[in-house]
Amino acid sequence: MSVARQIKPKPSKLEQQKALLGGASYEDHEAATLFPLMSDDRFAELVESIRANGLIHEIVIHDGKILDGRNRYRACVEAGVEPRFRDFVGDPFTYAWSANGQRRDLVLEQRAVIFVMATKKSEEWKTRQAEIAAEANRKRSEKTKAQHAVSNPRAGETKSGVPTTCGTTKPASAEPKDKNTSATEKAAASGTNRGAIERAERLVKADPALAAKVAAGEVKPTAAHRQLKKAEVEQKVKELPDGKFRVIYADPPWAYNDTREGLGAGDGQTVDRASTAAKNHYPTMTMAELKELDVKSLAADDSVLFCWATFPLLPEQLEVVKAWGFKYKTAFVWDKDRGTFGHYHTAEAELLLVCTRGSCTPDADKREAQVQRHPRGEHSRKPDAIREMIDRLYPHGPRVELFRRGEAPDGWVIWGAEAEEAEAA
Repeated sequence: MSVARQIKPKPSKLEQQKALLGGASYEDHEAATLFPLMSDDRFAELVESIRANGLIHEIVIHDGKILDGRNRYRACVEAGVEPRFRDFVGDPFTYAWSANGQRRDLVLEQRAVIFVMATKKSEEWKTRQAEIAAEANRKRSEKTKAQHAVSNPRAGETKSGVPTTCGTTKPASAEPKDKNTSATEKAAASGTNRGAIERAERLVKADPALAAKVAAGEVKPTAAHRQLKKAEVEQKVKELPDGKFRVIYADPPWAYNDTREGLGAGDGQTVDRASTAAKNHYPTMTMAELKELDVKSLAADDSVLFCWATFPLLPEQLEVVKAWGFKYKTAFVWDKDRGTFGHYHTAEAELLLVCTRGSCTPDADKREAQVQRHPRGEHSRKPDAIREMIDRLYPHGPRVELFRRGEAPDGWVIWGAEAEEAEAA
C-alpha cells in the first residue's frame, strides 16, 4: 500500500527573506519607492549576476528601511546570496535622487516628475528636521532655565524685582533654502528641460497619486497630462455660473445682398430663381444687427463657438464672431453631396467656423474629419450629425444652440427668436 507523499508548499518571498536574514526583513523606504523597480528581464539578469559574482554594491539602509538597492536586495533573496548593508544618515530623498536620478530606463517626463517629487519630499523632510531641532532647543532652554532658577532663585530679577527676558531661544528656520529655485535651474539639476519641469510641477500639485503612477512607470506622462487636463476642464465646468455656456452652436440668419434672381440653371435643370434667397425662408438679420447680439454674456471665460458661415460673406461673418468675443481658429467643411446654383460655381459646401474664447481645445483625444459629408435637407437645415460631432468633441459643460429652429435637443438649451417661437408652439 503506497502512502501519498506530502508536498511542502514553497515558501513565500517574505518567508525566504526572513530565512535568509535570520528572521528579519526590510521594507522599502518612501524615497526609494519614488523610482520604478527593474523590468522583469533586467531583474533576471541581475539575479544571475549576483548568483555568479555575489553582491558587489552594498544595500543602503535609512531608518531601518531600504533606501537604495531594492532590486539588489530582492535579487539576493532570489539567488540565495546573503546581502550586505550599510546605514545612511541624512536627507534620504536627496540621496535617492543622486543614486538613481540618471537611470537610463527613465524617460524625460518621468524623470522630471520623480525629480519634482523628490525635491518636494526633501523640502518637507528638511522642514521636519528643523522643527524637531527647534523643539529640542526649546526643551533644553526650558530645562536650563528651570535648573538655574532652582540654584539661584533671584537670578532672573532686576533690583526692582521684575523678571528679565534674557535667554530666549529663537527657533531655527524651517524654510527650505531652495524654495525659489527657478524651473531652468531645476531642469539643469534633473537633466530634463524647463517645459518638462513645469508640467511635472503642475501634475504633482494637482494629482499626487497620478504623478506617483507616472514615476512608477504605470501611466505614460502624455496620458497623465491628458487625464489632468480633462479633470481640470470638468472642475471648471462645475464652477460655471448660471447662464454661462462652455459650448455655443450658432446658425445665424445671415442677410445676403441679393435675392438670387437672374440665376439660370447651369446643369440644364429648372431653378426657382427666387427660392434660393434666404429671406424667402426665414427672417434674416443684417451684420450690424448680429453684432449687437449679447452673445458675450452667454459665453464662459473658456468656451468654444461653432458658427455656420458661407463663402460669399466670410469676411463679414468673421467680424461678427469677433464682436461676440471669440477668436477664429479653424473650420469644418460640410460637403452637401449636391449643390445649388451660384454666381461662380455650384454651391456644394458650407463652413462651420471653430472659434474660442480663452482656452477651450477639445476634450476628446480623437479628432474628427475636417470634411463632413452629409446629404442636404430642407433649406438651411443643418445635419444632426454635426451637433453629435460637437458633443463628441466637447462632452463636458453646458451648451446652447442659437437660432435653433425646432425643439431643443437632449442636453442643449436653445436661444433666440426661433427658439421662443418653438417653445410657444
